[in-house]
Amino acid sequence: MKKAELLLPAGNFDKFEIAINYGADSVYLGGKKYGMRVMAGNLDDDEIRKAVAIAHSAGKKVYVTVNLFARDEDFEGLEEYLQFLQDIDVDALIVADPGIIAFAKKAASSMAIHLSTQSNTLNSYAANYWHDMGVKRIVLARELSLKQIENIRKAVPASLELEMFAHGSMCMAYSGRCAISAYLTGREANQGFCTQPCRWEFSLTESKRDGEVFHVEEEEGSGMFFFNSKDLNMLAYLKDLLDTGIDSLKIEGRMKSEHYVAAVGTAYRTEIDRYYSEKEYNGPLDESMQQLDKVTYRPYTTGFNYGNPHMEGQSAKKSEYVSKWDYIGKVLEAAENESTAWIREFNPFSVGDEVEILDTEGKSFLVRILSIKDEDGSEMEIANHPKQKLHVEFNKPVSKLAILRKNTENRLET
Repeated sequence: MKKAELLLPAGNFDKFEIAINYGADSVYLGGKKYGMRVMAGNLDDDEIRKAVAIAHSAGKKVYVTVNLFARDEDFEGLEEYLQFLQDIDVDALIVADPGIIAFAKKAASSMAIHLSTQSNTLNSYAANYWHDMGVKRIVLARELSLKQIENIRKAVPASLELEMFAHGSMCMAYSGRCAISAYLTGREANQGFCTQPCRWEFSLTESKRDGEVFHVEEEEGSGMFFFNSKDLNMLAYLKDLLDTGIDSLKIEGRMKSEHYVAAVGTAYRTEIDRYYSEKEYNGPLDESMQQLDKVTYRPYTTGFNYGNPHMEGQSAKKSEYVSKWDYIGKVLEAAENESTAWIREFNPFSVGDEVEILDTEGKSFLVRILSIKDEDGSEMEIANHPKQKLHVEFNKPVSKLAILRKNTENRLET
């Protein structure tokens, strides 16, 4: 049986490093132009070149997004960019616009093309059409059920790869095609500038009562989040996903944290490997499920995978995330079997704190912080300045790129 790929997001170069080291078979990322996540940070040309070299040396792949819906003026400079991506041996382009597909086939003819989910491919006839147009892979629309995906897999040739989303944020717009951001803020989602107004709290006004606001309340004291979606989480149903014959499982999250990429990558990597190695796969380990509760997320849903969800089952009643754990740091440098390390801080911690380590082997364990020093060697009792580089001593060895996190019940007040 062909093993399905785990495809992790890389919103910038640091997240690329995390994805590669926390279970990705492939990563998807965007450059500074032509993509749908302009505010993710993304990678410049030198970083993309470096990322491709690192990934290929590890036997992994890199897919680059060129998935905006383009106007004529958006094609300026595109030929040079596509030729650059071809020259550095990027494994595939992720494209939504038919015009860009046609353009890419001429400008960078040797590059594989993956059709973005925003092209909302919902049936085998459309999939076969795109395959005839030279598309190697279809990222299927999120509005499909698993049964429909299984039927498409049977009706298209084996040479056409199929990809689906398994985890991450959902969009209330059809296949991500949304005009709300453009209408309310002038920043168009389909050009990569989504401001996520679907997460805003809305009230009503009445035309003859100028300035009077009426709150539509779902719960006492809070307004109505008309468009607010839950997050997709299919780990508990991984067997159902892989039984469809899908080629790639995609994790949403180029704008999410390094901790998110590491924890979700670890969980899905562990369970995909177990599915293919165990004679009878009976579902995920508790440890894998717990990884997904330690990231920041909205209430989870299975989306459209088991049929068209009722709005009540898909919409989150509040916009706040569930956050049970703080991502407090990442190990930048650590000698083998040493209990001291340089870390980058993201949330406060202090001497004496017990924190959990998630390492690149997918292991989680507790350590105690014995000392903290700043870059000048001065002792510190409390670290409370995000992104500062610190030298930390633990009571156990830690490894490079390990993630440090702490239960929010023990969060420092600063």
